[in-house]
Amino acid sequence: MVEYEYRVLSFGRDAHRREIRQALTDHAEYGHWELHRTRVYLGGTTRTWLRRKIIRVPRAS
Repeated sequence: MVEYEYRVLSFGRDAHRREIRQALTDHAEYGHWELHRTRVYLGGTTRTWLRRKIIRVPRAS
């Protein structure tokens, strides 16, 4: 079974779309995160969930 770790990013209503896109691109490129979910709330706040696989290395005995 694949396990994931999650990171939540929140952006205020004054954040521009290009700033959000740049932040998500940086996380994807340098941290190997992938987009899981994005929500835009009534007040204009954008919350984005990122995830990446947890790779477990078996012990060598």
